[in-house]
Amino acid sequence: MSTSAAARPPVTFVPLSDAVLPPVDMTIPPWPGADQTSGGVTLHVRRTPGPASADTTAVYVHGLGGSATNWTDLAGQLSGYVPGIAIDLPGFGRTEPPERFDYSMPAHADTVARFVRGLDAGPVHLFGNSMGGAISMLLTARHPELVRTLTLISPAMPDLRPSLSRMSDPRLTVAYLPLVGPTVRRRMAREHLDTRVMRLLNLCFAEPDRIPESRKREAADEFRERERLVWSNPALARSTVGLFRTWLVPKSRSLWTIAPTIDVPTLVVWGAKDKLVTVRKAPRTARLLPRGRLLVLPRTGHVSQMERPGTVARAVLGMWEQTAGGAW
Repeated sequence: MSTSAAARPPVTFVPLSDAVLPPVDMTIPPWPGADQTSGGVTLHVRRTPGPASADTTAVYVHGLGGSATNWTDLAGQLSGYVPGIAIDLPGFGRTEPPERFDYSMPAHADTVARFVRGLDAGPVHLFGNSMGGAISMLLTARHPELVRTLTLISPAMPDLRPSLSRMSDPRLTVAYLPLVGPTVRRRMAREHLDTRVMRLLNLCFAEPDRIPESRKREAADEFRERERLVWSNPALARSTVGLFRTWLVPKSRSLWTIAPTIDVPTLVVWGAKDKLVTVRKAPRTARLLPRGRLLVLPRTGHVSQMERPGTVARAVLGMWEQTAGGAW
């Protein structure tokens, strides 16, 4: 399915809720985590409490190289309305991958779908950032009965621009490719930990100087932990290849073609200063989603849920309120 630029409807922007939210505290520690088996799938998850009256759950899916801790602040903002489950995908964070897991985007999407179905919590509010956004789109297209609303934060839509234009370090363009990647990663690993942490933060955040020191320490701790996990680097390398492959599939299986089949209320959030997936793709993404609306945040990079959790939470609540009232 394709739509000419002239025939596309105008982008609809999401209204922000007037709900009173707690002050954003970006120094709170990550939510408690534990392994959980659901639908025959075992993942490490971090749970956020919610009101006893909540009739559904929020499920948060991180991006490439991320983990469940990427959702600490946004999940905290929404905890007054819904309980949350932030997952570590297979091979990421603290989730040990099953034997022979192939790390393709469909495999990740199937894993999350099985886990969500096993929760028996009814349709969930599904969130995905970057690669997690692509995974969440595939899941929703294949299993719409599992998803009540969808929030996509800088989803990894096909983007074949030269990588040097969006990398803070040119070596990152090849660090997770076959053959040459391992050598590049070994050289980068010999650098001081603080240098590697700041490289990542500079890549993902528009204003890294505003990141609390506690978050920088958490990022460093995750780097150290990742280095001790034998599955971590292979999972990252193979998931990178898996993501690139979704950008190179025939048009009939492209995320651009899948988007118009996703008929659930969808909020698309993009940072205007995203260095990884250009904000130029935001309007097209929102237009193609039949019930999509857009929020573009100034002075924000690739992880809006971490840089602007309060604003993202108000936009999400605006979607939920309008959906409940039949206006979305």
